[in-house]
Amino acid sequence: MSFFKRNLMANIAGLGWSALMGLVCIPLYIKFMGIEAFGLVGFYIMLQAALQLLDFGLSPTMNRELARYSVQPEKAGEARDFVRTLELGYWLLGIIIGAAVIAAAPFIATHWIKTGAIPVDDIRHSVMMMGVLAALQWPLSFYQGGLLGLQRQVLMNGITITMSTLSGGGAILILFLISPTITAYFSWQIAVSAVHVAAITVFLWRSMPAVDRSPRFDPALFRNIRRFATGMSVITLSALILMQLDKVILAKLLSLKMFGYYTLAGVVGNGLYVLITPVFNSIFPRFSALALRGEESELKELYHQGTQLMAVLVLPVAAVIALFSFDILLLWTGSVEIATNASPIVSLLVIGTALNGLMTLPYALQIAHGWTKIGICINTGFIFVLVPSIIFMTGYFGAVGAAA
Repeated sequence: MSFFKRNLMANIAGLGWSALMGLVCIPLYIKFMGIEAFGLVGFYIMLQAALQLLDFGLSPTMNRELARYSVQPEKAGEARDFVRTLELGYWLLGIIIGAAVIAAAPFIATHWIKTGAIPVDDIRHSVMMMGVLAALQWPLSFYQGGLLGLQRQVLMNGITITMSTLSGGGAILILFLISPTITAYFSWQIAVSAVHVAAITVFLWRSMPAVDRSPRFDPALFRNIRRFATGMSVITLSALILMQLDKVILAKLLSLKMFGYYTLAGVVGNGLYVLITPVFNSIFPRFSALALRGEESELKELYHQGTQLMAVLVLPVAAVIALFSFDILLLWTGSVEIATNASPIVSLLVIGTALNGLMTLPYALQIAHGWTKIGICINTGFIFVLVPSIIFMTGYFGAVGAAA
């Protein structure tokens, strides 16, 4: 339990610091660049989330399998081969994704994003930079999944805190001292992401158990986890449809300014993941190890403690944000206009995030056992209901309708 508490505190510190950097930096981003430029940042956030459907379930698979390998020291060589096999495929896919976004930049700039005061050429250049950034950030979830599975969560969050400080604080200095433009912002993010992915790659390999040979590419190891990875891929795809379709629709239907308000509201609503994700990341690797060993009584105890902890952490905070969203936004941004436009969206999104958070540990227990069918059935059923509803509500009620 002390080991669990240490990991939980590390995860809360890592995500909490990242959230704090967002709270401090986002109003300054808007001040220096304007709400329309921040809408482009929101577009990148949406793009990055949508691209996760191409993960094919490999990041959660990495987490689960390394957690299982960690209690099987006799398979150290196989664990290293497993990481090398998935790593090569992941990097290749990341390069392809980046190239595709760069190639699509002219179409996105002229036919998808509704331009305002920002010139079309600047938007096209920004989208191309998003492609480079996507390629660099693509492997991060893979390596983070590996460190989580090895339960090196203190190390991973130390890297996260350092890089989020560089990303946010450095961007503010760039915008203030050099150029208050969206291209300057993305240039800095590219530089920080290159350092981040290099550092986390080195630390993951140093955390792997040592053997007397180099890791090798072994496609047979992927075949062993193909069924689970396929199930996770379907779950990821369906979840992204449920969680990101509103942003895809709004990027097309709303002005860049209104999309900026929705993006800001999404940042506040997703702030609950500072509490949700650390609990999941701390418990899921332990679930996987206990499920492999068949230690059912300890697994039950950990599950009940975890679900109670999740409810106690999430529900009171969600209630405060939902009820006082206008006051919180006004205090945070200092703008009555932003608070007026974004607060109804915040109240709705934070309620949805809280309810989603309560589902994460039942979901963690399912995938720790390799049961992906339950999540697939639930998500697929909701897609048939929610996708038409989102389209209808967005068409008639705009951003608030999408949030609802």
